[in-house]
Amino acid sequence: MSGNVFGKIFSIVTFGESHGKGIGVVIDGCPAGLNIDTKAIQKDLDRRKPGQSKISTERKEDEDFSILSGTYEGQSTGAPICIFIANKDQRSKDYDHLKDVLRPSHADYTYMEKYGIRDHRGGGRSSARETAARVAAGAIAKLFLQTQGIDIKAFVQQIGTITIPKDANYDMNQDENIVRCPDESTAQKMIESIEHAKQEGDSLGGVIQCQINDCPTGLGNPVFDRLEAELAKAMLSINASKGFEVGSGFEGTTMMGSEHNDEFKTIDGKVRTKTNHSGGVQGGISNGMPIVFNVAFKPTSTISKKQRTLDKNKEAIDLSATGRHDPCVVPRAVPIVEAMAALVIADHLLLQRATKV
Repeated sequence: MSGNVFGKIFSIVTFGESHGKGIGVVIDGCPAGLNIDTKAIQKDLDRRKPGQSKISTERKEDEDFSILSGTYEGQSTGAPICIFIANKDQRSKDYDHLKDVLRPSHADYTYMEKYGIRDHRGGGRSSARETAARVAAGAIAKLFLQTQGIDIKAFVQQIGTITIPKDANYDMNQDENIVRCPDESTAQKMIESIEHAKQEGDSLGGVIQCQINDCPTGLGNPVFDRLEAELAKAMLSINASKGFEVGSGFEGTTMMGSEHNDEFKTIDGKVRTKTNHSGGVQGGISNGMPIVFNVAFKPTSTISKKQRTLDKNKEAIDLSATGRHDPCVVPRAVPIVEAMAALVIADHLLLQRATKV
């Protein structure tokens, strides 16, 4: 199986399966001398971990991690950093009834066709359990970006049909509620909607917005390695993601050019734009404005409501899935979006250092 490596200079390779002994990541290219704050890594893992609230899966993983290499006396050495997270709460027998079933909208059929074998225990490598390794790597990328004054923050903008009103006044740093929506009144409606879907044996999707602040100009390359293209690949590599838009996105198609163009101005001697419909990226290169993008996530595929599907012999059957699953993956995906954004920006920041004298 290929496709487990991400990044060029600041790169990662993840390993492990949902019901194996554990999962992990090897980070290559992290600059030496970076202070590795293990509490910051644990905090992001805790934001992603299962079993953290009444609207997440009941699987319990404390996400304790071990750094096996690449650090000494709390600092990165420049050598590959290996992080391992043990799986402690697998219940593989919960998936026995799915061994010969092709779950709707899951990777069961495509994995079987591609590899001739699949791990039905929680999806194996296709499980979102793998994203814990990305979050650990992303936490280290964040630590590097913080030394450069770059801040990344994501939040839940929409769940199902419930979205933050455009005129809402909310605090981007609000991460206290279980749905990770910074507007409290909207958050409560979202929580109630997820609880209702759970009671009905169904699921919901939603949208996460991410903002990268104080990113320098010049990151990204024209043509194939455009910064927004790199971010799009990163976001669409996350389980259940189905859409990506930067800046005005699809809404920009309804505007006239005279409305959409971002006029330039200077602020304290720095070139900035009056509006930010470009989302901080022009010509595939960061322009110094906040980089703003949205990621759409589909409803969780595994639901307890009865569905028609096929077994491995392509015979029609009824399926009511059991086991422990999120009725909505979006709140737990917030730190994953931040992690993948951090990995992209860290990689391009290092690439930019080799671009000009």
